[in-house]
Amino acid sequence: MSGRDLFSDPVWRAEELGLAIPDAPHAISVALPRWQDVVGYEEKRPEVVDTLKSGYPRFVIHERVQALAVRLAAGESCLPFPSRAVARACVAFARQQSDQPFRVVEGEGVSAVATSEAGFLAMKAFWQWGGQIVSSRRAESLLAGRAEREDADTIRASLRRRLARLYDCEPDDVFLQPTGMAAVHAALKALLARAPGRPTVQLGFPYADTLRLQNKLGHGATLLNDLNRAPDNLRVLLKRGAWAGCFTEIPGNPLLGTADLRRVTPVLREFGVPLVADDVVATPFNVDLGAHADLIATSLTKYLAGTGDVMGGALIVNPRSPYYGELKRASVSLHEELLWGEDAAVLEANIGAFSERMRRHNENGLFVAERLRRHPAVAEVWYPKWVSHSAYDALRRPEGGWGSLVSFLPKKAAVSSPGIFDRLALCKGPSLGTVFTLACPFTLLAHFNELEWAESCGVPRHLIRLSVGLEEPAEIWERLERALSG
Repeated sequence: MSGRDLFSDPVWRAEELGLAIPDAPHAISVALPRWQDVVGYEEKRPEVVDTLKSGYPRFVIHERVQALAVRLAAGESCLPFPSRAVARACVAFARQQSDQPFRVVEGEGVSAVATSEAGFLAMKAFWQWGGQIVSSRRAESLLAGRAEREDADTIRASLRRRLARLYDCEPDDVFLQPTGMAAVHAALKALLARAPGRPTVQLGFPYADTLRLQNKLGHGATLLNDLNRAPDNLRVLLKRGAWAGCFTEIPGNPLLGTADLRRVTPVLREFGVPLVADDVVATPFNVDLGAHADLIATSLTKYLAGTGDVMGGALIVNPRSPYYGELKRASVSLHEELLWGEDAAVLEANIGAFSERMRRHNENGLFVAERLRRHPAVAEVWYPKWVSHSAYDALRRPEGGWGSLVSFLPKKAAVSSPGIFDRLALCKGPSLGTVFTLACPFTLLAHFNELEWAESCGVPRHLIRLSVGLEEPAEIWERLERALSG
């Protein structure tokens, strides 16, 4: 964490546009304090983009990664990848998207892909959607001529043991990844190893890149957005052809709905289709997916780390799955150890306090959600306690709660949301799960170029999403109430 106390002194003022959140070398969020800043960021306006001191690493290439790329291929557009296999996969994907030349460049302990300026977007898409990136800590080490730390394997083994306890599995059922999106990608590859060439199904409105991953790096995905009718619609769809797998988020982001796995899982197993569950928002502290999910893809970046300055992910093969043997074999054969040792060390150190942090996140999230529901300026609130609550509660552990992600829509939102957001004296930037509260107009950030489609799926463009942190809840609410009251 930085020297700045983000609990008492959040990054929210207009003049703080572009500051790293937290103020740390490996920060993964960035201050977008006004509604117009978010629009400017999405439109790539220089007055916004040129101020950014950091950004989410799959979207904004960290300065150390950029420096490593220059060292590897000066004068060319270049991105370093953590292994030769990943670099080659990037080249194969990019050549399908662009007629520009792409080549693998070896050096500095990584395999990079170099191309022309015109080819960069195709390469960057693979970086973003595939998630198999070089972390800023890895780039920093390689630039300084440092190899991976000698105890890296020991640290990763300890991290796997900690995760295995949370997921009620064995450590060798846990496959560490450099990002949460890489974990979703690993799940997709395991499904396609079992059922080559087949498409996938997405239950519920998903995080944007999850759907893009299935469409761009898989064989296409069909979205079943209506969670209430998901089991019936799923049965109709599965009868039409062969499918590699089904993805869902527990709960979804940003509307916090949950598919009723009590009804969904039997349908999937009738047709021999594995279920991949993304539990990033709920976390394994709150929900137990062991009776339903065949694979669990999670981000260690969010609640499990908490600090907003490290990336990581994990794919868990559920030992209770009827497909355990074949999914485990596929995961073992496909896996590369790409989580850098220094990132693993930060994650391993942070995860020890995860359960206690999550209890407080649950308390604060519920506190804020209940008050938002009663506020006269708020038209609608989305929170798992009230959105598909029966489906979520069926998965909830005895001590689990409803998490700390809350979305709300102000009344007359087209007019009021920008002003409320601008006045909000809480950290404002992308990501979630940090110990400090983070707010963003999520639909604008994630779906700016498809706002009409998002709204057709029931996701308002003027929605504001809160990842409620561990500040004193009364202080969080006081800041929210001031913003809502104008």
